[in-house]
Amino acid sequence: MKKLLSALLAASMVLSLAACGGSASSAASSAAADSTPAADSTAASDTAAAGDTAAAANDPHVTLVYAEVNPLDTIVGQTGTAFKEKVEELSGGSITIDIQASGVLGSENDVLDNILAGGDTIDMSRISAFALTSYGCNKSKLLSIPFTFENREHFWNFANSDLAAEFLNEPQELGLPVRGIFYGEEGFRHFFTVNPVNGIEDMKGLKLRVSNDPVMTGMVESLGASPTVVSFGELYSALQTGVVDGAEQPIANYKSNAFPEVANNLILDGHTLGAVQVIITDNAWNKLTENQQACIMEAGKYAQDFNAKLSETEENKVLDELKANGCNVVEVTDKAPWQEACKSVIEENTKDQAELYQKILDMKP
Repeated sequence: MKKLLSALLAASMVLSLAACGGSASSAASSAAADSTPAADSTAASDTAAAGDTAAAANDPHVTLVYAEVNPLDTIVGQTGTAFKEKVEELSGGSITIDIQASGVLGSENDVLDNILAGGDTIDMSRISAFALTSYGCNKSKLLSIPFTFENREHFWNFANSDLAAEFLNEPQELGLPVRGIFYGEEGFRHFFTVNPVNGIEDMKGLKLRVSNDPVMTGMVESLGASPTVVSFGELYSALQTGVVDGAEQPIANYKSNAFPEVANNLILDGHTLGAVQVIITDNAWNKLTENQQACIMEAGKYAQDFNAKLSETEENKVLDELKANGCNVVEVTDKAPWQEACKSVIEENTKDQAELYQKILDMKP
């Protein structure tokens, strides 16, 4: 795996060409093949230890706007705050991360549309790991396949591997103006409904909210339900007014967004792990000095570790709170019927990348 030094040298070439009147965008495209995402935590750590962190304190001040669709008290919100604080600490205050949480900058798709259309109002965002699938990132699609990760340890075996670095770098390989910094997770995703659901047989005929994602749509259909596209910001009212009968989210997000108020039934099917990543735009990356870039990468390593330690503990805490507050929580003791129902969706969406998908499956503990 290429080291971070390649990325920093490439960025330096970009800045040098721009200063000389050359094309920064073409330089960035040439550099993309050599750039390395933050998953190479060893390289990031080595660079910071070499003195780049101290040097960053003397660099010009930069503010980066960070979009988060969930509130700050969620797992992803807390991870974003940990990242912000570490960046500002490592950079000696030369970088400020301005987190705009609770979807004030729009849904994940709104944010990505803005970024990929060349907008410069958003510099960073926490997105679902598979959100870039709609923009041509087919590797990312594999992270949304139902029942891929057996447990959290399985996911973290992937997230800390060289293969994760390959996935994070996919946008650069495709020429998209973003790059992945680090991975995290927000717990397994489960269905929640207005009326009680006690098993897979009760899913039939329900109108279930989906994002504009073909894998999720196919999974809901395979369970006998009707996929209904609703933006995340409108989901509460859609549940309240009967536009949809249910949706799916990680447990912490379900509680923090007050969904139990309108859909107080949770079935723990754990169909996918809520894998997430943080991305930065090329425009924002190229605003930073090499020292500041190293701070971003090192903070990404820190935030990934923070998330790994936080997620399971926080999720268990929230689940206990939900039960104590009267939420109807149904355990799924046998997931075999759910997996069997999704078999065709899994096969259809992995057949063109079967070898790569098998590598992920082989990482189970």
